[in-house]
Amino acid sequence: MLKDIQPTGKKDTRSGFGDAMTELGRKNPNVVALTADLAGSLKLQGFMKECPERFVQVGIAEANMMGIAAGMTIGGKIPFTTTFANFSTGRVYDQIRQSIAYSGKNVKICASHAGVTLGEDGATHQILEDIGLMKMLPGMTVVVPCDYNQTKAATLAIADYEGPVYLRFGRPSWPIFTNAGEPFQIGKAQKFSEGTDVSIFACGHLVWLAIQAGVQLEERGLSVEVINLHTIKPLDEEAILASLRKTGCAVTAEEHNVLGGMGDAVAQVASRHFPVPIEYVGTNDTFGESGTPDQLLEKYGLSVQHIVSAAEKAMERKKGNR
Repeated sequence: MLKDIQPTGKKDTRSGFGDAMTELGRKNPNVVALTADLAGSLKLQGFMKECPERFVQVGIAEANMMGIAAGMTIGGKIPFTTTFANFSTGRVYDQIRQSIAYSGKNVKICASHAGVTLGEDGATHQILEDIGLMKMLPGMTVVVPCDYNQTKAATLAIADYEGPVYLRFGRPSWPIFTNAGEPFQIGKAQKFSEGTDVSIFACGHLVWLAIQAGVQLEERGLSVEVINLHTIKPLDEEAILASLRKTGCAVTAEEHNVLGGMGDAVAQVASRHFPVPIEYVGTNDTFGESGTPDQLLEKYGLSVQHIVSAAEKAMERKKGNR
C-alpha cells in the first residue's frame, strides 16, 4: 500500500548530487567538476576540498563552460557541468546542441534549482521548459530523480554511462522516501504500487506528491499504480504500456510545462500503441513567479489535490469510452 511508504527525513536533492560528486571524485580520477560561479549552490564543497586539481571555476560564463567540457572529453575526462537549470539549458542551448549533442560528447549537464520549487527567485530562474529542450536533442539522455537518495544514485550512474546526459534536480528540502544505496537504472521506471483503476506517472519532486495523491485515492477504495519515470529519455515504454493496459487511463505529473514535457512523452507512447484517456498535471503554458514552493505548487496546479482531481477526471473519461 502507498500509505506504507514513509519518509526517513527531508533533504534537498542538490545535496544528493553534491555528495555523489565527492564520492566520484575519490574513486574516478577522470571525473572533473566545472561550475559557473555556483559551487556552493551545487554543493560541490566536498569535491573542491578533496579534488582541487579537478575542479574548474569558469565564472559567469556558461557558454564557455560547455565548450570547455566538450573539449575535455576528447582527452578521456568525464566533465560534470554545474549551474542552475535555466543557465544549464536555455542560456547555452546552442553550445549544447553543437558542441555536445551533435558531437556525441560524454558531458554530464547537471542542473539544480529547476521548476517552481526554486521559489522566491522568480520566473527568470524557474525554468519550466528544460526537459522539452533537452529531450528533443538527438542522443541526449534526460534524468529527473525524485529525492536525495535517488539523485545521489543517479549521479553515480551517469558517470559510468557513455554519452551526453541532462540531470535535473532542485533546491528545496524534500522528503526522502527511496532506499539509500539502491542502484539507479537509467531507462528503467520505478514502480511504487500495483493498481488497476488509474496509472499516475511522475518525475522529480512530484513523485512524492503523486504517492500522497495515491494514498487519498486508495483510502476511497481505488486501485492506483504510481510509477516514477525518472528517466524521461530513453523512456521505459514497456513499463508505461504494461501499466496502461491494466488501468486504461493515466495522469502525468511533472514540475514542468505540459507542452513538451514528460507527459507529452507518455502520451506519444500511448497514442502509438494503446490510446487511453490521459490527464496532465504540470504548468500550463506559463512562466512562474516569486513565492514559496508550496504556494507556487498550489497556484500552478501541481499540488496533491490537483493530482487527485486529475485522476478522478481520467477515470470518468475511461467510463465514457466504454
